[in-house]
Amino acid sequence: MTGLADLFAKEFPVWHMVVRGTVVYWFLLLVFRYVLRRDVGSRGVADLLFVVLVADAASNAMQGEYKSITDGLVLLTTLIAWNFGLDWLSFRFAWAAKFLEPQAEVLVRHGRVNRKAMKREMITMEELEGKLREGGVESLSDVRIARLESDGQLSVFTIDGRKPGDDVQESGPPGR
Repeated sequence: MTGLADLFAKEFPVWHMVVRGTVVYWFLLLVFRYVLRRDVGSRGVADLLFVVLVADAASNAMQGEYKSITDGLVLLTTLIAWNFGLDWLSFRFAWAAKFLEPQAEVLVRHGRVNRKAMKREMITMEELEGKLREGGVESLSDVRIARLESDGQLSVFTIDGRKPGDDVQESGPPGR
């Protein structure tokens, strides 16, 4: 085969590409689920760089020596199918959602820090206090509950019942 036909020639059996894609998909899923939980919600240059590097490494691990578009499409379809299938399972079944989505972790309750959870999630006091300040909370004693959510974001509710970041309405003429 030469020319255009080479682009669409299959070099590996379909099952080979499905197995390769499946193994790499599950490996990355477990890494992101159990190792990198708190980084999922953050969006910085280092996070972007990490994702690019993981994608490159995964690509090398999955593709081996194939050169055809068809093999690449089979691999991409496998990854898309796993992603869609797991989303569907977690939507339909609570056990799947529990396995695939980490539970919210309580970091602060009634102004008291849960040091075990902080250690488990590798969050320093400085990081926690910084996130609280970003949300407009001045002191730990103001916090009724603060949870690290499954997406890596911090949910905070204060003693007075407001959620930090909620706009407080000031009295005065409209338009100010």
